[in-house]
Amino acid sequence: MRIPYQQLKAEFKRALISHDIDDTIADACATVFADNSRDGVHSHGLNRFPVFIEYIKENLVLPDAIPTLVNAFGAIEQWDGNLAPGMLNAKFCIDRAIDLAKDNGIGCVAIKNTNHWMRGGTYGLQAAESGYIGICFTNTIANLPPWGGTEPRLGNNPLIIAVPRQGGHVVLDMAMSQYSFGKLWQYQAQGKPLPVPGGYNNEGNLSTDAATIMESKRALPIGFWKGSGLSLVLDLLATILSGGDSTPVITQSGRKETGVSQVFIAIKTDVEKNASLINEILVYTKSSAAEGDNEILFPGENMLRVREQSLKEGVWVDEEVWEKVRGL
Repeated sequence: MRIPYQQLKAEFKRALISHDIDDTIADACATVFADNSRDGVHSHGLNRFPVFIEYIKENLVLPDAIPTLVNAFGAIEQWDGNLAPGMLNAKFCIDRAIDLAKDNGIGCVAIKNTNHWMRGGTYGLQAAESGYIGICFTNTIANLPPWGGTEPRLGNNPLIIAVPRQGGHVVLDMAMSQYSFGKLWQYQAQGKPLPVPGGYNNEGNLSTDAATIMESKRALPIGFWKGSGLSLVLDLLATILSGGDSTPVITQSGRKETGVSQVFIAIKTDVEKNASLINEILVYTKSSAAEGDNEILFPGENMLRVREQSLKEGVWVDEEVWEKVRGL
């Protein structure tokens, strides 16, 4: 079913306020969840909202907390997230990185002890909207076997790279697993097979069955050994730059996925000057002969189409999850 964007946001805000959350904080959190669903990222919009409420109830997310500065040197800062809502910490950090980049050309803000940021692309878009290149990444709980292994030891550690562009920003938002776990949950709920194999079954064979992959806990890293290596390096960087917890520490603590480490980088750029260079690359890429009925899209292009449709026709929601949220 589809519902108006403002109704979706209002329902999120109502549920948050009913759990004694300040109006301003509730509005900011509700906006992030509503925007994610509006842009088609349902796994970190409506579908994730009940989990966020549970984390608040369990004191894993502290709604009234705010980040505090730990260290600053040049264009780099370290912050403690104090277990505040991950989305609000992330929005603060990329804004702080932009401020540093205004004076230094580049700004890097690393934060420890924070929470799930929901859709990482949100903060790449935030940088791009301000005319800055945005690079963001986070570590997670161990949910991805290293290449050659059968047990999760790496996080799927999402990486975001956003390039500002007139007419639609280029925003790469990808997990280190072939499919994010939110996407796997979505395919499982819909009873649909994955378009391409996303992991292994319990017999060690590649599978397109999302439920089987989650049961075996053997998601497939992007690019096989390359994705495995990239996941490891992103965890190293997030941990070193923030001084926070690594994927092994987060996992072995026995807690849920909380207290993660994240990095936000902003780079100053001249959007108007670079417009022709960017379009040259995109036009050349899209000039390739498409296979079958496929359309060649740059990262973030389809999101703009989904957003336009959502605002015109209403945001798509899973009716069962929608009723669950209305009951919170």
